[in-house]
Amino acid sequence: MDSLAVLWLLLLSSASMSALQLVAPDPKTLILPQGDKVDLDCKFTLDPEDTGTLDIEWSLVASDTQQTDQQILTFAGDKTYTMYDELKGRVHFVSLDPKSGDASIEIINLKQSDSGTYQCKVKKVPGVASKRITLSVLVKPAKTRCYVEGSQEIGRDFSLKCESKDGTTPLTYTWQKISGQDKNSPPVPLDATTGVLPVKNASKEYSGTYRCLSHNRVGSDECLLILNVAPPSNVAGKIAGAVIGTLLGLILLALIIFCCCRKQKEKKYEKEVQHEIREDVAPPKSRNSTARSYIGSNHSSLGSLSPSNMEGYSKAQYNKIPSEEFERPPSHAPNSVPSKVAGPNLSRMGAIPVMIPAQNKDGSVV
Repeated sequence: MDSLAVLWLLLLSSASMSALQLVAPDPKTLILPQGDKVDLDCKFTLDPEDTGTLDIEWSLVASDTQQTDQQILTFAGDKTYTMYDELKGRVHFVSLDPKSGDASIEIINLKQSDSGTYQCKVKKVPGVASKRITLSVLVKPAKTRCYVEGSQEIGRDFSLKCESKDGTTPLTYTWQKISGQDKNSPPVPLDATTGVLPVKNASKEYSGTYRCLSHNRVGSDECLLILNVAPPSNVAGKIAGAVIGTLLGLILLALIIFCCCRKQKEKKYEKEVQHEIREDVAPPKSRNSTARSYIGSNHSSLGSLSPSNMEGYSKAQYNKIPSEEFERPPSHAPNSVPSKVAGPNLSRMGAIPVMIPAQNKDGSVV
């Protein structure tokens, strides 16, 4: 009885070994950077007894046991079907004919959302085999920035800082001095998880070029920093210089404004003087105008005489014009009375001078 049981077990083991089998798989966990591509291996061998229809199914195993797996790619009846919209256009079979024994798939342009456990199941009745591969898609460090926090002066404390804007954690940082004194070694120990390199009581020897390298399991990125440790600056002198410069600027501005205002006033005064008419200066008189005034006054006198007075007045007196009066300048005229003594200037008030002949007390003309 025992011999029959052993024979039966040997027959079953030999049958299972000759049935559908998957080739020894690659490592079950893959870690790749975002944007890369990956081949998920799934090669198989068939047994002559596997006479059923060949079905190949790739699925994304659900992280929660209460949820169903998401089918990705299926090969059945010599046709390929893409079932997962998130991978549509990015996943395909590596072999043009999966029936040849290669059910591997390729995923291009990887995303972080592609991370998960993928299962390959090959079925050809009565043979069935499956395998699982875990894929982890990480983001490389990128946009790494180096900067100094604090004053770069001798005797001061400051920190060199390094950080990457992009990159899947955990990230680690490494500082290296690539130029200057004591290069190839950072001046003090580094906190690799934060990227902070503290500097205490800085000296001139700390000056140089530093490189910070940020990296994770899929890639790295770097940045450069030039450190120049200088003597302390004269803050008081800078403040005094700024104040003096400001005062000089204000004084110069005030002088410019004063000069402009004075120039404007001078131009305005000259313009007013040119157009001003001085009322205290009488217009000059010519000799002809004096003569005309004399003749006009005589005619006015004749007009004022009555017919009774005409008989005693000689025509020669009316026609006689003293030549001395016309030839002699107005300043030497006899019996000339200064304008100031004579009173107000009547000619400016519109009056016409009139010559009145002298008369006796009885009214006769002299």
